[in-house]
Amino acid sequence: MGESLVDRHVGFVRALREAGVPVSVAEGLDAVRALRVIDLAERESLRAAYAATLVKRPVHRPGFDVLFDLWFPPVMSGATAPAGDAAGSPARPGGTAKAPAAEPRERLAELLTGGSDAEMREFARAMVERYGRQQAGPGRQNWFSYSVMRALSPETLMAGILREALAGRERGGLAERAVRDQVTAGIRRFEEAVAADVRRRIAEDSGVERIARSAVRPPLDQVEFLRATREDLSRLRREVYPLARRLAARLVIRRRRGRRGRLDFRRTVRASLQSGGVPLTPSFRPPRPHRPELVVLCDVSDSVSSFAHFTLLLTYALSEQFAKVRAFGFVDTVDEITRFFRPGTDVVDAMTRMANEADMVRFGRTNYGHALERFAERHGDAVGPKTSLLILGDARSNYQPPALDTLKALAGRVRNAYWLNPEPRAQWDTGDSVASAYAAVVPMTECRNVSQLTAFIADLA
Repeated sequence: MGESLVDRHVGFVRALREAGVPVSVAEGLDAVRALRVIDLAERESLRAAYAATLVKRPVHRPGFDVLFDLWFPPVMSGATAPAGDAAGSPARPGGTAKAPAAEPRERLAELLTGGSDAEMREFARAMVERYGRQQAGPGRQNWFSYSVMRALSPETLMAGILREALAGRERGGLAERAVRDQVTAGIRRFEEAVAADVRRRIAEDSGVERIARSAVRPPLDQVEFLRATREDLSRLRREVYPLARRLAARLVIRRRRGRRGRLDFRRTVRASLQSGGVPLTPSFRPPRPHRPELVVLCDVSDSVSSFAHFTLLLTYALSEQFAKVRAFGFVDTVDEITRFFRPGTDVVDAMTRMANEADMVRFGRTNYGHALERFAERHGDAVGPKTSLLILGDARSNYQPPALDTLKALAGRVRNAYWLNPEPRAQWDTGDSVASAYAAVVPMTECRNVSQLTAFIADLA
């Protein structure tokens, strides 16, 4: 490979850090110590040693596996099976080999219902060699997964597999469902094996570092809200409820620490007997437990649509944690959306109804100033001394007046106020952003992902 194991180790650890997997210097040294007590020729032992010493959270494991396969590939291109044997199976111990299938699709059908992971990976390598190469110019070639999947079309094998597996048995029962699940899982394994081999070949041609930067999706807690896909948002839904519970608990703690209870006259007098009747140390009753009230102002414009989707999920979860939650959405005017997020309501249905029924748009261009003024005018009674105000948005107001006096008046009436901005801090005050002006009134925190939201909640204590 032209590199020593030390070079590979250093590059691998650096790639993990760049992909968002936290690896300390001490953990890197632990991995080196682990390598001294395993058989380096056993690739899976090497993977297990690295995983045990470097991976601390399950969410980081998929990215770790992708990078491990790039930095410690199972084979090099010259060691793959010849293209003419692509439809066959690997040699068995003793020099005998299973008779090759007549066509690659037939062999794939066999593997989907009973092949081992090793057989699937070797078959995928052979198929990438046969179908995945495309010439990009003189002496240059590119590798693609889609051409392999298009040539073999594994989804179209389902009918034939079911017909053969269920011969003489009734269709539509548990047996058919079991076969369908097995084939679906097999197709997913094949797709992953093809993608892994394509990445390996691109890394050989272009360099491991180059492909590593684009091959690994960031861990879920570091997916930026403004770039989150529909799939990311679906996965983030599971992260919302623990954060909502933690946020409610933190606000309760701040309330308890910020206010003493009423004077306990009896305990104060009793304590004063030790100082000749002089009440030197007053005693207070502990404040009663209180579930705080929350008002959420959420920018739901298209420019922050993914962030708005996440914050609405958060609002839905918060409604179960607070004694009273009122939520308001705005683009260039504001409307209360609390009615769409009652506990027990399906969150997808709630968002669909909100998009169709809520009055949050006049002209379609975000206007924070007008939205704040309309909020104060229509819903000023929503905030008070028991209220926590949470504003969610990027503070980009299309060069319209920001209505800072209105925001100051609102912030002065609430117990505490916070602003979460999904944009990187370096982009604040660029273009039509008035982030710093708003931040001078309400403390503003960069909140681009779940990790930063978790840190914000932790800092409330």
